[in-house]
Amino acid sequence: MKPLEKIYEGKAKILYTTADKGLVIQFFKDDATAFDATKKGTIHDKGVVNNKVSAALFTYLEKKYKIPTHFVRLLSDREMLVKKVAIVPLEVTMRNIAAGGLCRLLGVKEGLALKRPVFEFHYKSDALHDPLINDDHVLSLKIASTKTIETIKGYSITINKALSRFFIKKGIVLVDFKLEFGVWKNKVILADEISPDTMRLWDKKTGEKLDKDRFRFDLGNVEDAYARILKEVAG
Repeated sequence: MKPLEKIYEGKAKILYTTADKGLVIQFFKDDATAFDATKKGTIHDKGVVNNKVSAALFTYLEKKYKIPTHFVRLLSDREMLVKKVAIVPLEVTMRNIAAGGLCRLLGVKEGLALKRPVFEFHYKSDALHDPLINDDHVLSLKIASTKTIETIKGYSITINKALSRFFIKKGIVLVDFKLEFGVWKNKVILADEISPDTMRLWDKKTGEKLDKDRFRFDLGNVEDAYARILKEVAG
């Protein structure tokens, strides 16, 4: 299947229409951004890694845990065929260990193990810096229904348990990660990507960061960290 018209370009991906109106092609770029795109750069073959890692994890979640996703199949090193969803304008963050935004919000130290996983909703808006919101905001502003909220929470908790187990077997700790969901044929399904761009992953023994934080904080060896995740997930 070939890409036709470009319908969306974001910081990390491009979407193209196809001959099938219900399917689009998701192309992964090497562009990297951080801190609301105030920091920009390129990570060599990031698009290849994120495409293949996302495909492998979508397949794993769908087959083993019955999580419905937008993934259809890989088309190339940088392209996957996906269902054309209407994205729910909410980002989910699941947190197992304090890092990033949680440390800034509450002043806790990075690396603090949380007593239980933390589920967060963020309103998907670059202009507003994806603010943290709760269920009442979502319902009052008619962003999503009660049923959609419950479905997203249920899937997110299951995904967190599944991926935490998956990575710990590889000697990697799943610190936190971001998810997005869409509606396809009146059904809420997992969309976007699951990759080193959207997860914080630390080596279990050394605590070495194996994700986009290496780019964010100029830690070096970004490509090597991404390559390790690809090897562990899809190698």
